[in-house]
Amino acid sequence: MKQEQVEKLFQWVDETATTISEDMNITYLEAIAETMDVLFNGQPFDDMSEGLQTHLTNELLKMKKEEFEKEEIRKATQLTILKGMKGATQQQHLITPDSVAMFMGYLASKLFEDQKELKLFDPASGSGNLITSVMNQLEMDLTAYASEVDPTLIQLAVANANLQKNEIEFFHQDSLAPFLMEPVDFVLADLPVGYYPDDVQASRYKLKAGDGLSYAHHLFIEQGLNYTKEGGYLMFIVPNFLFDSDQSKALNSFLREEAHIVGMLQLSDSLFKDEKHGKSILILQKKGNGAEAPKQALLAKLPSFKNPDAMSDILGQMNQWFDDYKAKQL
Repeated sequence: MKQEQVEKLFQWVDETATTISEDMNITYLEAIAETMDVLFNGQPFDDMSEGLQTHLTNELLKMKKEEFEKEEIRKATQLTILKGMKGATQQQHLITPDSVAMFMGYLASKLFEDQKELKLFDPASGSGNLITSVMNQLEMDLTAYASEVDPTLIQLAVANANLQKNEIEFFHQDSLAPFLMEPVDFVLADLPVGYYPDDVQASRYKLKAGDGLSYAHHLFIEQGLNYTKEGGYLMFIVPNFLFDSDQSKALNSFLREEAHIVGMLQLSDSLFKDEKHGKSILILQKKGNGAEAPKQALLAKLPSFKNPDAMSDILGQMNQWFDDYKAKQL
């Protein structure tokens, strides 16, 4: 992957989206999705004004989508979306940090290194950055599903996946409602944290709150397990306080029944403005199909990704842990 290619594509998408945003009177984020659709399509759309169509036709002559690798497209797209999200104040309009998405790809490649094919699902896919980052690192036949309720984010995710030539089936729905989908081998998500407003939907879950609103991040964990095959894995970005909240007793006993905790990796504080917003990566295995709990869960506090020596040291320890864990699973 070449950084100058990322910058070239970022600049083109940024300038084109700014023009589209002004001409069509839509937000910059919506205009990024339009820009990527135009690039994927190779020509402007008929419902655009004549002046905009002429401008885009000229701009497309400067840009060949075939000259970019998947990761160059993903990174350039991510940069434009990050720029667009600076203006968006909604909590759900956040993007998984690149280093974390790459690290989750590494963990997934360790969990599934012997498999020839894999079905995966991200129930909180946002603009598609996490799922496409992980897919780009897995060298096997992939069948991918993703869900997102926000119309702008799902439009961005579809455009993002199309340009990267990543086949993903998207569900545009509340991710805590039922899905028409068979269980998968692997569920991954950067969990939305906070209360879930729909009490009726929440009442279907074992992890619904005794009184008051339920935690969305708890319900997402249960929903993830509903759509994971027995013996399959789940990997979530969770708040550090996951097991210390007022509803965590119920979560603890639910997980003891349904899953093995494979690992909990606390991300470096340097990734977060405030340590109370700190996050960890939680790895679970759904019980059944001969799944056994690890002798010892993989527990670690990760150093900063910018510290290569400390990172290489911990990766060495983790590789050893995965070798032992895989040997026990055979």
